[in-house]
Amino acid sequence: MYDYIRGTLAELTPTQVVLDNNGIGYRLQISLQTYSQLQGQSEAKVFVHHIVKEDDEQLFGFADRDERDIFILLISVSGVGPNTARMMLSSLTSEELRQAILAEDLNRIKSVKGIGLKTAQRLIIELKGKLIKGGNTPASLPIFSPNPARSEAAAALQMLGFAKAPIDKALDKILKEKPDCALEEMIKLALKLL
Repeated sequence: MYDYIRGTLAELTPTQVVLDNNGIGYRLQISLQTYSQLQGQSEAKVFVHHIVKEDDEQLFGFADRDERDIFILLISVSGVGPNTARMMLSSLTSEELRQAILAEDLNRIKSVKGIGLKTAQRLIIELKGKLIKGGNTPASLPIFSPNPARSEAAAALQMLGFAKAPIDKALDKILKEKPDCALEEMIKLALKLL
């Protein structure tokens, strides 16, 4: 799976970017949020989400991990496809969208073209718990962690075979006692608790 592509901006439009990396041009679908962040740059690092269907493959590009993580959460909701999620991220910033879901602001969410009442309600119901600090936040989403090293530590511990729930519990305990804990120390302390 792709994490990001770094390369020269060969083409940039409000809906897509072509990144030239070692002579290969990668066409990525983007939101207006990413477009505005890439404007004026000659080189960029674009985070990628790869979607494979029976008859199609698509690469979606994001200027930062935060936007990509919100995109992944949005497409996990029934009835929200990648193009709808991209439209939402073009209409609202990642933070505005997060705040609208947490505040249960149906009107703000419905203001996005193509989002009706039922979809807005479904987004709130399915995502609110995943966005609440200390709630059921997936460890793979660094945007919701107060410490950026937390998500890296959680991913490393999952790769070592530990389950997500005990990892989250251990990391929360460590960060409660040491909020500025470094990555290596966090992993060592978590291994002692697991």
